[in-house]
Order: sequence, then structure tokens, then C-alpha cells
Amino acid sequence: MDTIPRWTRDPGPGTAEYEVPLPEGLMTEPSALLAAHAKVLAALSGEREAVTGYVTAKGAAPVLRRLAVGPGTWRDLLAQADLAVREAAHEPAGEPPARESGGDPVPFAAVLDPHGHDDGTGRTAGTGAATVLHVSVAGHALRLRYRTDVLNAEAAARIAGYHLTALGLLAADPDAAHDRHGLLGEDELRYQLDGLAGPHRALPDRRVHELFEERVAAHPDAVAAVQGDEEWTYRELNARANRIGRALLARGLRPEGVVAVVMERDLDWMAGVLAVLKAGGVYLPVEPHFPSGRIEKTLRRAGCELVLTEGGSTATLDRADTGARVLHVEEAYAEDHADGDLGVPVAADRLAYIYFTSGSTGEPKGAMCEHAGFVNHVLAKIDDLGVGEGQVVAQTAPQCFDISLWQLVSALLVGGRTLLVAQEVILDVPRFVDTITDGGVNVLQVVPSYLEAVLAELEQRPRELPDLHCVSVTGEAVKKELVQRWFAAEPGIRLANAYGLTETSDDTNHEVMDRVPDEDRVPLGRPVANVRVYVVDEHLVPVPLGAPGEIVFSGVCVGRGYVNDPERTKAAFGEDPYRPGERLYRSGDHGRWLPDGKLEFLGRRDSQVKIRGFRIEIGEIENALLRVDGVRDGAVVVAGGTRLVAFCAGSEPLDPEAVAARLAVSLPAYMVPSAVHRRESLPLTANGKIDRKTLTALAEDLDLAGSGAADSDGEHAPGTPGELRLAAAWAQVLGVPQDRIGRLDHFFDRGGTSLAAVKLAVALDRAITLKDVARHPVLADLAVLLDAPAREAS
Repeated sequence: MDTIPRWTRDPGPGTAEYEVPLPEGLMTEPSALLAAHAKVLAALSGEREAVTGYVTAKGAAPVLRRLAVGPGTWRDLLAQADLAVREAAHEPAGEPPARESGGDPVPFAAVLDPHGHDDGTGRTAGTGAATVLHVSVAGHALRLRYRTDVLNAEAAARIAGYHLTALGLLAADPDAAHDRHGLLGEDELRYQLDGLAGPHRALPDRRVHELFEERVAAHPDAVAAVQGDEEWTYRELNARANRIGRALLARGLRPEGVVAVVMERDLDWMAGVLAVLKAGGVYLPVEPHFPSGRIEKTLRRAGCELVLTEGGSTATLDRADTGARVLHVEEAYAEDHADGDLGVPVAADRLAYIYFTSGSTGEPKGAMCEHAGFVNHVLAKIDDLGVGEGQVVAQTAPQCFDISLWQLVSALLVGGRTLLVAQEVILDVPRFVDTITDGGVNVLQVVPSYLEAVLAELEQRPRELPDLHCVSVTGEAVKKELVQRWFAAEPGIRLANAYGLTETSDDTNHEVMDRVPDEDRVPLGRPVANVRVYVVDEHLVPVPLGAPGEIVFSGVCVGRGYVNDPERTKAAFGEDPYRPGERLYRSGDHGRWLPDGKLEFLGRRDSQVKIRGFRIEIGEIENALLRVDGVRDGAVVVAGGTRLVAFCAGSEPLDPEAVAARLAVSLPAYMVPSAVHRRESLPLTANGKIDRKTLTALAEDLDLAGSGAADSDGEHAPGTPGELRLAAAWAQVLGVPQDRIGRLDHFFDRGGTSLAAVKLAVALDRAITLKDVARHPVLADLAVLLDAPAREAS
């Protein structure tokens, strides 16, 4: 992150000045000015070390000063600055530019000159083009000279104000903790708390299922949902949901009783979700293919007493000891309950659903969200993505991915239609594109990695997408290059970058684009209606505009916490200190505000990652790894940004395949590392912790090494035309140098996924299929299909 964050919407070359009088009573000796300056630079950069050029005397070139700005008092910071000033005074004046330890020139982003001297050109000796901010004292005024390609006059005035605030706090109470004080003035604080909030919108006194019921009454015979060749009208979907709802009530469903819905993504699943909401229950999605241990743990944590399932979805459920009563949807229909609306009263602050996400302690955590946040999010999607009457929304996300819910219900609230897209269709990109086109889909949401596969298909086989008007990407940070490719291929279709967390009722920010953004990173956009987003320090104090900090949320979007998990709820949820009575959620994500009022994502500083759109706590996988027999020590890292790689050490020889198989018993497939490597011991840092940087580099090297492509005798190097063509395609899809791919390499062991296999088929112009890769994952075996003179159609 830059020491001085950019803050201008109209950058231009040159410099400008801003000057402000110094109030009486402030400490203005050099050590006080340096202490205040260091505090400001730390706040602007988000770092606990301030680096600046310091001018020791009139006409002298600046020397490098570093000050630690960690927890402590103003007096501590002043003492450190005083020592830095005295040490600087004894350093020999060097020729500009200053150098550190005889090395490269130090490009000072900021310079402090307590003596107010310049060389007549508007610049202190020794400063150059790299200097963004020059702070000096001229008489009884504080003067800032700044580069206009980085800062505007408003930003300069704010930074000057930060200096004055720091000097004032230092003088007022030197024994106070400086890290407990924000530097923002009242106007900026109000702007951040109010001006950057999403617009206020009065929510209807209706729940999502009630808004759906209003649409049923308005046009009962319109098509509400489509799956393959089957269509359900609003009347039929509502009737089925009502019958299931009554069957749940007949089995003792209480208000806010948790119902686990263990079903495939089909029309009955859609009716089941609505049924749980209509009956006043809490929807808990569980994928039928999850390991039985995971299902058991999830249901018990949620206090689930009822399970709604269907024939063919109980293979792992039957092995789970949940203690819950099971209702098959077929039974509910057979009981011939009345199909009129249930009329169960459901308040806005009642719980609507629980989604379980990965947990760092090894235990999944269930985020609880209420009806008000749910309906607010769905209405934001409808408004911002343009879901209207007669529009078709594609339902593509897995049940355990929270975006699946708005995809399921948004069209139903406005008289539109939901198109359920089967998983086997999603895994066949050409078929997926045809399905979206043939189904007249208007609004689509996918993860960025899947959009890349769709783009590759469209670039190879361009076709019209006449009905599609908005594609939303979410679940992963979207790269600007992908946005550029999208608008090059589909300039008339808007692209929406959506950001949010399960704990905040899904997406909280939308950046709807009709062209490539000017910024280097694709912005997260502004908060949606009724959502407040703050960027704060560790004490929940807003940081300066443009500075990095933690992204936290307030308002109707914030959920109730984690189900039956008070400790983790207390760590992440609390009361908004600026709006008593409202909940606040600490995301752990880091970002910053941009001059146009949009949010920019900067990453995370913990062990949480996102792989193919799924939020994963590395700690949960590592806990599972340490429970494997024979594993004494273990760690998991991310290689190439897309692959989980595990390292383990044990007292006895470990079979990596057996370790991976054991992990698959307790973890969903997306959390099982693509590779497991055994080591005699794991590398440690100087303070005795596992050296994750070394392991990450090692994982990259091992992934690149493959099964022997680099052998000196070349025995395992690809040789046939098909093998060479396939190696080139693997290199493209897996991000591996082609000369490190061997003919005996296994596609999935090298980090390949189902989505990567789809991309591979596209890269080879569909000369192979997804089934071919699954049946012949070894490169040499798969290449036989390419080398054959003719292939039968699969």
C-alpha cells in the first residue's frame, strides 16, 4: 500500500500548496512535529511503521527516519521521535538523494522539514519526483506541498488537519494512548458514517414468501420456474410449497425451528425452501453429497429437529446420526394437505435462514440471518441488476453457497421466472451457454473463474446472447483483465461486481459496469440500500479516506450471529458504536474508500481464503488433517491462487492418497487439498512457527515438478503430437510451465478441478470432453484420444 494513498478524481502533473495557521498552545519543536507526522503517515498507510524523510537543518538533504507507531502513549511516540531527531542531527549530511545503508536511493514519499526552508524552486534539497507530500513549518503556519497527480486540495486540507489533530492530542494529554484516537475531523467523520452509506429505502412490511404470494394472486398461471422440459406456474409452485409447509407444521415445526433441506437443486427444492419460510421455520441448506459426518455436525450445531429431503438424496444422510425427524417431500405431497397460503405470522426480525461456512477452529460456523436483511438484499438485487416482470434469472449456485437463495427467489417477487440450471449442464460450458440462450436468461451470476470459461467458449465460438442484459460476478476478487475481455466480447451486456458476506445477508455492495473501470482494481462499488459500510482500525475508529482498514458493516444487513456459538459470535458481532442498538459485523476483509465513494477490496490478513467462490478457513482443513491417524504435524497453503496443498509430517510413513481420502470423509470436496505432500518435518520460522511462506513456495515447486517431465533422460517427457498438444493445454489451464509437465502426470493431482477440466476441453476445441478427462486423467492416456486417427463421438 502507498504511504500516501491517492485521492483525486482529476489527476494532473505538477504541485500545489496548502497552508493552515498553527493554533496557539501546540508543541511545534522538531520532535513533536516528527511524532505527529509519523502518526499521520501510519494512519494513511495502515502500517505500524512510519517511513519519512527528515530535514535536520536549513538547506540539508532529508535523511531517512523510521518510527514504530504501534500501541503506546503519545509520550512514548514523542520520546521515540526525540531520539530520532537527535540521532539525525549527528549524521553527516549526505549528498541527495539520501541512501539507506549505502544501498539504493530512498524515494521519500513524504518529507518533514521543521525548518521551513526550500531551494527557491519550491522544493527542499534532496527531494524529487517521488515525494508526494512535503510538510513544513513556515512562521506560524503549517505548509503542505503536494503532487497534484496524487492528491487534490480537499485531501491536502484533510492531511493538514490530521497533523493539527495529532499535535493537539499530544499537547492535551501526552499520557493518553495514541492508538485509541482517530485523526478525522467532524465533517469527514460524518461523511464516512452517513455520506458513504447506501441510500435509505423503506422496506415493505412483507417477507420474501409473502411478496411471492402477492405475485401468485396477480398472475397465477404465469410460469414461475423451469427445469429442463418441466415448467411450474406460480399457482402450482405456491400450492406445492403450502402443502409441504403444512406437513412440516404437522410434524411439530415451531417458530424459528430449523429445517435442514437435503435436496438436489430441483423444482421440489424450490418448493421446499418456500415451504420452510411460509411455515415460520429457518431454512438450513445441506447438499446431499456432503460427508455424513459433516451433515451430522451441521445439524447438531444448528439444533435441527426436522429434515426435508427427497428420494435419491439420502445416501449420506442415512448414515448421519442427527436425531432429527425426516420428512420426504413425496410424503408431504401424498398427505394431501390443503394448498392455500398458510398465513403464519412472521416478523421482520425473525430468523430466515442459516448458512454454514468454514470455521478456523475446525468447526463450521452457521451464520444466522433475519427476514428483514433477506428481503433487503433480494430487493437490492432486483433493483441493481434489473430483474423485472417477465425477466428470467438463472439459478446456478450450489445450495450451500448463499447466492443460491437470491437466484432462487428474486424473479418470483416481480413476476419473473427462475431457470434451474443442472450441475451437469454447468460443467459443460458450450451446453451451459446454449441453455442460457435458449432459456432466455436475462440475469446471470457466476464466480469469476467460471466466467473465464464462458468467455473462452464465446471467444472460440461467438454467438448472440440476445436476452442477457446483466452478468454478475461474486465469490472471488475479479481481475480487471477479465472485465476487459468481457466488454471486448460482449460490449452491450452489463457486468456487475457483487461483494458481501454470508453474515451480512449476502451482497452489500454492487459495482454495475457498462465499460472497463478506470481504476487498476475493479471496485466493489457503493453500498446497497439500507447498508452502512465503515473502513476502520482495530478499535473500530474510521481511518482516513483512502487509507486501508478493516471493512465492517452496520444496518439491516447484519445477521444475528453464529448459531449456538456465543464465543465466535462475540468475536465478530457487536453493537455499532456510532448507532446504539444496531448490530455491527467485523468482516476481516481489508479495503479502502475511493474518491468517487466506491469501496475497493485489498484482501484479507487472516487465514481465510476463497477457492472457486467458496469461503474456506485454512484452520478447519488443518484441524481435520491433524486428526488423521499418523499425522503429527500439518499445514495447508494455497498454491497458484487456486489450489489447496497440504503438508504433513508423522512418526510413521504416510500415504498421501490415504490422507486425502481420510480428509474427504469429513470435508466437502471443495475443501479437500488437491495434493498432499509428506515431509520428515515442517519448516519453522525463527520464532518456532510453521513457515508458511516456505511451504507455499515449496508447493509451487512441487506442483511444477509434476511426475518427472524434467528428468534428465527425458523418459517421461511428452513425445507424441497428442501428448505435446495436451501438455500445452494443461500448461494454459493449470498455470504450469509446459516443460514441467510429464506424460505420466495426473490432471487432478496437478491441481485440476472439474472447472479446469471444462476449460481444458474448451482450449482443445472440444476434441475431448469432461468425461474423457475424468476417465483418463493421466496425460499419456488422455493423449491417445487425440492421437487416434478418428474418434467416435462420446
